[in-house]
Amino acid sequence: MDRKEFLRKTMLTGTVAALAPAIAQAGTPPAEPSTYDRLMEQVGFNHLPNQERKTMNTVLHQAATRGHANHGWLNSHHSFSFANYHNPERMHFGVLRVLNDDRVAAGRGFGTHPHDNMEIISIPLEGDLEHKDSMGNLGVIKQGDIQVMSAGTGIFHSEYNKNEDREVKFLQIWVFPNKKQVTPRYDQITIDQGKMKNQFYQVLSPNAEDEGVWIHQNAWFHMGEFDAGTTTNYQLKDSRNGVYAFVIDGKVTVDGQELNPRDGFGLWDTPNFDFQANSAAKVLLMEVPMNLN
Repeated sequence: MDRKEFLRKTMLTGTVAALAPAIAQAGTPPAEPSTYDRLMEQVGFNHLPNQERKTMNTVLHQAATRGHANHGWLNSHHSFSFANYHNPERMHFGVLRVLNDDRVAAGRGFGTHPHDNMEIISIPLEGDLEHKDSMGNLGVIKQGDIQVMSAGTGIFHSEYNKNEDREVKFLQIWVFPNKKQVTPRYDQITIDQGKMKNQFYQVLSPNAEDEGVWIHQNAWFHMGEFDAGTTTNYQLKDSRNGVYAFVIDGKVTVDGQELNPRDGFGLWDTPNFDFQANSAAKVLLMEVPMNLN
């Protein structure tokens, strides 16, 4: 594959950051491989467990090593390969494919664009993000909310900074689904902030009847806000899964590894691990299957 073709494929259909300089209203998507299929072509076998391994394995992604793209109106850091940032050692963590740390300028945003066969989660960290989609949903998510969209057979949506006087900051996360061609769906909830105090509180699961939002994948997300000195132990819901810890704010230690703001740390082949907050801290844990199939 030549460089031109390679770059075309790594633009990722439906990936707004790749199209950021000129994104506008999208038309009918071309008849070509889906977002899911394109991403699956790229991921290879990075950070997948060897079935013979018996002890815990880890991977550290320090904040300063992330991919970075500044388009003026969009300033984005990528924990995994995305758009024009390509690192063959950082394609995904199990079924966790995208973790983008985005800042969008006042009044700006992502024009209407398509997605399919992907579970897309947005977690605002500051400000207000307006969402509109082809299912008729129109709403605003803000700090303390979590939004999920199962793209399934296909959906068009747009996201804009609701405010004209300040930027919006949010995490955008893509997870490969365990079921393709599902009926698209959208949901958003407000997280009870009190339940996150000094503990990991579930904000996402595979079960529609459980706490938080749900997705088509055997995954659980937990968030916690911790006082300095707080310690706890996280027990995995499924021993076949791994956990990718992302430090939103503060300094923490996960299984002996010291982490700073915006660091990412993945663990697998373990039933549990210890956590300590070394300062006031806010952390997102993403427990996901390590096998793509």
